[in-house]
Amino acid sequence: MFNRTTGVPSPYPDLGVAPFISVPHVYRLYPEFPAYRATMAPYPAPQHSVAPSSAPTKQEKCYNPHDPTLTFVDGEDDLDFLCEGFISRRAKMSCGHAVTPTSLTNWCRRLLDQGRSRFVCGGSGCSAEWTFAEVCKMALLDPQEMEYFQKTMDFNAARQTLTTKLCPGCGFAVTRENGSDLNVLCKVCTAVKGRLFEFCWQCLREWKGARPRKDRCGNRGCCNPSLETLKKCPDIKFRGYDDEYESEYEDEDEFDSGVLVCPSVRACPTCGLLLEHSTMACPSVDCPRCNVTFCFVCLKNSGECLSSCIAAPRQTSIPVWKK
Repeated sequence: MFNRTTGVPSPYPDLGVAPFISVPHVYRLYPEFPAYRATMAPYPAPQHSVAPSSAPTKQEKCYNPHDPTLTFVDGEDDLDFLCEGFISRRAKMSCGHAVTPTSLTNWCRRLLDQGRSRFVCGGSGCSAEWTFAEVCKMALLDPQEMEYFQKTMDFNAARQTLTTKLCPGCGFAVTRENGSDLNVLCKVCTAVKGRLFEFCWQCLREWKGARPRKDRCGNRGCCNPSLETLKKCPDIKFRGYDDEYESEYEDEDEFDSGVLVCPSVRACPTCGLLLEHSTMACPSVDCPRCNVTFCFVCLKNSGECLSSCIAAPRQTSIPVWKK
């Protein structure tokens, strides 16, 4: 199995990376830098814009061998993919696979890092889903870990691709068939009202104006918050992430006027996910939604970007992912 981003063999089962929703949330690529967060104050950060900070790694955990609520088994740890040989006794999950609290914790963290909001067994040939309560118990999560797991689950769930929304007329879930058209037909309301009922996917009000439209409907105040973010976000300068690169610019004015100045938020040119950069790392970024690597400055895919790339202008549209 290979990591699709790096191409490096991975010991973990390849469950893929859960997709993320691009509107209206912004995914911060480097949320761990508090100084950077302060610089982003000029425009409000939307809910779930900052990924929960990871709890520190704990030392190995061990089950209480006298715990009557656990079913202990002999044999291999089914989640010890790195062959670390954890010393705790093995206990059975509800699906029947044997785990140790540390291997289970590591596996569940792996799922959360992949953008998952549910815990699925990684044992061979098993796709059983565990409840959060079972994970808390069997992984011996402490209060700090439980808080981190819960917040990250909520964060990931909020970002997973939303193919349905609740109709403002009847409250039933409606699926949008055309990802580039904001006009959506509700068949339930159409049948009940005896007339065509359409609503706006963006502002969730009954449709007004011409159709099809991908920018806004005719309702007052209907706007795309992602486009507003792309329009109003401050500029950033990629300075200090690579001393060797920066040393090429002996004159500060030359450096400031170079190609390393660009908007702090970009829409991934492949899938449209809004990404926010801190300038604390290389401009070459990996989109957590589609796994495509591109240059944050010129928006070209990895391999197409040259060292003397030219900054792409502010984006005025959100790319639609053609999977």
